[in-house]
Amino acid sequence: MEAKFHIPVMFDTVLDLLNLKPGATAVDATVGTAGHSIGIAERVFPGGRLIAIDRDKESLEVARSRLSKYSGGCEFVHGNFSDIDGILAGLKIKSTDAILFDLGISSFQLSDPQRGFTFRQEGPLDMRMDRTSYISAYDLVNNLNEDEISSMLWSFGQERWHNRIAHLVVEKRQRQPIATTAELAGIVSDAIPSRFRHRHFRIHPATRTFQAVRIAVNRELEALEKGMSKAVELLAKKGRICVISFHSLEDRIVKWTFKGLAAEGRVKIITPKPLTPDMAQVEENPLCRSAKLRCAERV
Repeated sequence: MEAKFHIPVMFDTVLDLLNLKPGATAVDATVGTAGHSIGIAERVFPGGRLIAIDRDKESLEVARSRLSKYSGGCEFVHGNFSDIDGILAGLKIKSTDAILFDLGISSFQLSDPQRGFTFRQEGPLDMRMDRTSYISAYDLVNNLNEDEISSMLWSFGQERWHNRIAHLVVEKRQRQPIATTAELAGIVSDAIPSRFRHRHFRIHPATRTFQAVRIAVNRELEALEKGMSKAVELLAKKGRICVISFHSLEDRIVKWTFKGLAAEGRVKIITPKPLTPDMAQVEENPLCRSAKLRCAERV
């Protein structure tokens, strides 16, 4: 069971940057299966408080179990970090000493084909991080028009072949709905010219399409912009915020949000350039190969 838990990215580096001390209040805005939060709890207890937030109820329950020995000082909240201000207000918390955002998809979610996040195993075309939300990947793939699909694939996945993929998706769904991850992955592969399909791909041809659809389903970039702006306002003086991103769209938002806040004199940037995993970490956890970590401190 432990093997399918998400291996926390740059674990020691994150904990050091958060500058945690016993008695501190910390927020893990994307607790997942508590990979980082176990380390956070060890540093803020005794006397501290940990608020664990996640959109994924199943991951949140795993986190609750893994952090059970700290349960007296932990709050577990099923919610979106874009609502972090309301979440903390509901807990009567006015400020916090540390906030972590670990973005992207976890090994725990990828390991379950029924969640629809992976093209490596067949499952329903879902991709909802919060299974109580209404819009799934199935809805977008089968209802957006060709121009909308093309725009989604380019805007959120920088997919070179966005026009061809969108055209073939619309063509195929006229016969029957596209219902599984395997069907969508097959359509993407078929849409890419054969001479580019394998030889020029270091990653699976469907990777960018799946990323784009997942981002759109969960409105991830919009949530990140809102969540980061609100989070900084909730930091106590000298409180720190760390964000781990996994693709350029996320990292761009983090970079320019920190730069803008620094220019206003509201934060000091602790990592002028993003930190990345070393080779040993990438070998242990290939999913972290594209990770970038940035940190800022409230002034």
